[in-house]
Amino acid sequence: MTTLECNPPVERMLSDLDLDSFRPSRSTAAARRRKDRLMRALFTATFALALIPLVSLLWTTLVHGIGRLDLGFLTHNMTGVVGGNPTAAGGYGGVLHAIIGTLEITFGAMAISIPIGVMCAVYLIEYARDGSRLATTIRLLVDVMSGIPSIVAGLFALSLFSMIFGPGTFNGVEGSVALALLMIPTVCKSSEEMLKVVPDALREASLALGVTKQRTITKVVLRTALPGIVSGSILAIARVIGETAPLLMTAGYVVTTNVNLFSGQMTTLPVYVYQEYSKLSANCAPSAGDMCVPTIPMERAWSAALVLIVIVLILNLIGRIVARVCAVHAER
Repeated sequence: MTTLECNPPVERMLSDLDLDSFRPSRSTAAARRRKDRLMRALFTATFALALIPLVSLLWTTLVHGIGRLDLGFLTHNMTGVVGGNPTAAGGYGGVLHAIIGTLEITFGAMAISIPIGVMCAVYLIEYARDGSRLATTIRLLVDVMSGIPSIVAGLFALSLFSMIFGPGTFNGVEGSVALALLMIPTVCKSSEEMLKVVPDALREASLALGVTKQRTITKVVLRTALPGIVSGSILAIARVIGETAPLLMTAGYVVTTNVNLFSGQMTTLPVYVYQEYSKLSANCAPSAGDMCVPTIPMERAWSAALVLIVIVLILNLIGRIVARVCAVHAER
């Protein structure tokens, strides 16, 4: 027996209602359809407008950078490059040393910033009491750090290593420290927001089973928030991987390949692009012939920028795969 059958007065009231009076008129329905089409067109146009700078950037970099991008460009450094003349190996220099320096310095910055940022977020969400002075101070400092110019981070790292190891110290770790200062606020903020959305019921269920708070955080809370933490870390990497000023001051620039992160100057792709772009053109002697390419510095700069974009895309893809593999999958 239905509810309406149990309540005859309600059934009579519904039968007495004139449902046709609630139906929109033709003019109202037509106005709604016009507004719907207008908003659809507006949102589509806005989306297309937002894509124009991105597509233009990618297309311009691809068109200008693909010409010089080959295996020799990726497997050689700038040793023996003089002006626009080819080297003894037959090429015009490459970015091998810059790729190695970019990856090592970026991974070093990740190793420093991600643990610090995540642990800071865990303290703020899981341990700090509401309104505590320490938590308020930490949040204030994180907000301030997120707005500092990148060159200030480079100056800090340069001063720190100069006081410890003496003036004139340049190495990859110094660059990693400078980039880590820029990454920590992004990692901390994104991790804090993701930990906030983890349901308290998961924490309470784990604690009710006798699991310690530390194990609850590592096995339940962090695993649940892992996709968001990885996304925040990817944003932090994208924020710093293109920095030039702090790395010029800390890691320096060298034409040879240096794989030791702790000793000697290292070149990164942004610094390589800056150095090549600063040359504008190469000098060619009148007797050099067609083998000398005066525009080779700009060609190398565009190709290095394209390589940097590809590296960022690959790191994003790896981060998405890690987040998907390590995320908690709900089963019904």
